[in-house]
Amino acid sequence: MKIDKQKYSKDSVFFRDGVRRIDFVLSYIDDKDDQRKQERRRVYESNLQKVGLELETEDKTESEDGKTYFVKIHAPWEVLATYADVLKIKVPFKVNDIPDNSEIPMNWLSTPFRLPGHIMNPEPDYFTAPFNKSKSDFFLIEDKETFFPPSTRNRIVYYILARCPYFKDECGDRDKKGIKRLLNNGTYTAAFPLHDSRYWTKSKDPNCESERFSLYKYWAKFFCFFKEQPLNLVRKYYGEKIGIYFAWLGFYTEMLFFAAVVGTICFVYGFLTYDDNEWSKEICSEEIGGNIVMCPLCDQKCTYWRLNITCNSSWQSHLFDNVATVFFAIFMGIWVTLFLEFWKRRQARLEYEWDLVDFEEEQQQLQLRPEYETKCTNRKLNRITQEMEPYLPITSKCARICLSGATVLLWISLIIACIIGVIAYRLAVYASFASIMKNNTATNLDVVAPYVTPQLATSVTASCINFVIIMILNLLYERVAIKITDMEIPKTHVEYENKLTVKMFLFQFVNYYSSCFYVAFFKGKFVGYPGNYTYMFGSSKLRNEECEPGGCLIELTTQLVIVMTGKQVWGNIQEALVPWLMNWWGSRKARSHPESLYSRWEQDYDLQGFGQLGLFYEYLEMVIQFGFITLFVASFPLAPLLALINNIIEVRVDAWKLTTQFRRPVAAKAHSIGAWEEILGGMAVLSVVTNAFIVAFTSDMIPRLVYMYAYRTHDELNMKGYINNSLSVFNISQFSQEERPEEYPSWFNSSITTCRYRDYRYPPDDKKRYEHNMQFWHILAAKLAFIIIMEHVVFMVKFFVAWMIPDVPSDVRARVKRERYLVQEYLHNYEVEKLKIQLSQNSNSDCTCTPMIYPSLSKHEVLSECL
Repeated sequence: MKIDKQKYSKDSVFFRDGVRRIDFVLSYIDDKDDQRKQERRRVYESNLQKVGLELETEDKTESEDGKTYFVKIHAPWEVLATYADVLKIKVPFKVNDIPDNSEIPMNWLSTPFRLPGHIMNPEPDYFTAPFNKSKSDFFLIEDKETFFPPSTRNRIVYYILARCPYFKDECGDRDKKGIKRLLNNGTYTAAFPLHDSRYWTKSKDPNCESERFSLYKYWAKFFCFFKEQPLNLVRKYYGEKIGIYFAWLGFYTEMLFFAAVVGTICFVYGFLTYDDNEWSKEICSEEIGGNIVMCPLCDQKCTYWRLNITCNSSWQSHLFDNVATVFFAIFMGIWVTLFLEFWKRRQARLEYEWDLVDFEEEQQQLQLRPEYETKCTNRKLNRITQEMEPYLPITSKCARICLSGATVLLWISLIIACIIGVIAYRLAVYASFASIMKNNTATNLDVVAPYVTPQLATSVTASCINFVIIMILNLLYERVAIKITDMEIPKTHVEYENKLTVKMFLFQFVNYYSSCFYVAFFKGKFVGYPGNYTYMFGSSKLRNEECEPGGCLIELTTQLVIVMTGKQVWGNIQEALVPWLMNWWGSRKARSHPESLYSRWEQDYDLQGFGQLGLFYEYLEMVIQFGFITLFVASFPLAPLLALINNIIEVRVDAWKLTTQFRRPVAAKAHSIGAWEEILGGMAVLSVVTNAFIVAFTSDMIPRLVYMYAYRTHDELNMKGYINNSLSVFNISQFSQEERPEEYPSWFNSSITTCRYRDYRYPPDDKKRYEHNMQFWHILAAKLAFIIIMEHVVFMVKFFVAWMIPDVPSDVRARVKRERYLVQEYLHNYEVEKLKIQLSQNSNSDCTCTPMIYPSLSKHEVLSECL
């Protein structure tokens, strides 16, 4: 069916008169058979008009699909002024007169990274005060139509929409109110504020700001990756909540640069000291490594092997397992503290610049969720408002929380079961890889055989399988977490987000990090020794895994690289590709029409909804990445570099999809990153502990130092003889029939009576045979001492740095005090002037009544006086 559209340009953010601005749009599909929805819409729109909003409806014949109605909403000055007073929205009353003396040394160096001044600072810097309708002439109002920016206008309109009832006065059903409930029950299909233009071109209307185009041109394009972010413009267009997220993400990326530089230097140090790696030389030499016969790594299927086949993995391990690892682990413990402390200062500065210093979230917190109002049938008196409100009985609340907690524990148990399954896979396929690779005779393995050991093949395939399991469980649990959070019926939106944050982060923490924890702290630690091996599930034939002679650190590195990079690449593809494909498919018909007939509201309607939890998933993604680069960074110094590269892309991908693929979100205020700040602080403390344990128990750093300073058999301070010292001896005649290999390598002969294994135990001819020797206990003591010393040193430095760096910069504190003083002073002068005018008017009249300094004010206006 071809739609005959009106012959005028509809790509506009104004009503048909071209004067009144569209502040919000509601859409619905009229179902003639559903009288209840029609009645709700009629009453709701009538009530919106009663509170002062102006509506204009676009008939379905004007829409692309021929069945969607669009209701355009405009808020006149009286409505905006009234609710700006109620919401205590801060507006300018005086240009900021405090000189900015913050001169940056060698400022010219940052010129290539800067954006034009009108983009970075779209508005002058003002002193602001909460708006008071009765004192409107106190504020800098030049034009009432443009005094409140579009983001503030849509925030005010949404405040009204969320509270406007859709019942008749005589019905008295107070629960039936709010646009969210109308969206939930299908009365309306969408509710959104409009973008001000197309993203690729400016609006033809001179009254339209075209800020979306500016954001796309200077912010969302990937080739702007080296430029600073126009945070003030982001805040002006999208609101403070989204502005804070991009400010945090940008700051995190900047701080990652320093961690990436130091991590790269540590990696280069490992590369440059390649030739000084004495223990790898011993492993690779034919005289030492070629003559050391190692015990089988599994029962029956595995055979004896020479140590020098692990030559390449030993060299690779040295890149990450060297002295620089210890330094980098300590550095990252301090870096995390600096990051969190400097972010607090940056956040305090933004709070001042964005008028969030006195911001209270109480009004948002007190706003009940529509689901809470619907499902809670009990009523009780609210002591603050003195009104009856719905509530959830304590018994029902406890039962729901217990059921929710049990569900979370069940899913965490499922993750652990999957990890155990992957471990069983490792143990089962290792024997297969070992039997395939043992003689390197297969022609198709000739090229890779010197580089791929059974351990490496097992580790890589297990890591890939683990990554796939992680992504599948993650996809399933997201839906479960939302459902069980809905089941708890949180009272407010803030409470809902906090509950969901805890559930999602706890699950993601176990899901993403459990495999890394296994490799770092469990693999190779509970193996036993030849003749007395430890088996998984007790009597099963799956023998617990051993670490290579090069150590488990290289395997932890492999695990970290696969999971971390896989998640980041998949996440960026998913974030960019899925919305683009859905929008491309949704707007396929509209693209055939002239641009002037493709209305602004239809263009935005065809985009994806950002959703209330849009930012939640962005924060979650970054916090999981933060865990990878802090909890296990001692095993992979290049992790911050990978994170830096990802985040440079992430900033632009997030900006691109928000600007081009999503409807404009309703502007919301937030003065911090919320609960995520506490989570980051907790992970920062945990990272010190995990990195200390990785250096002590996963790395071979401590055993090498103990050997060099206490057990070397020569005068020179070097590592000669370390490999022979670190391997214990076992008499192969003491293998049981179940442990003996089925086949023997061609070089094996009857003169070989012993094999070596990785441990510190007495030899078979000692009266304490196969018990731990003194060197084992010395090394264990050294490891524990290192953990205690490193943790205490790093924690002392962390607390000292946190104490030294104030959370609020001194100049910001001074500006806040200055602004509060000026507000009081100017209000006083304003009242004095009003009194003079009133007295002069009274002197010119016969009225002898006492002049009133303060006129009668309504309740919300009185609150504005309390500055």
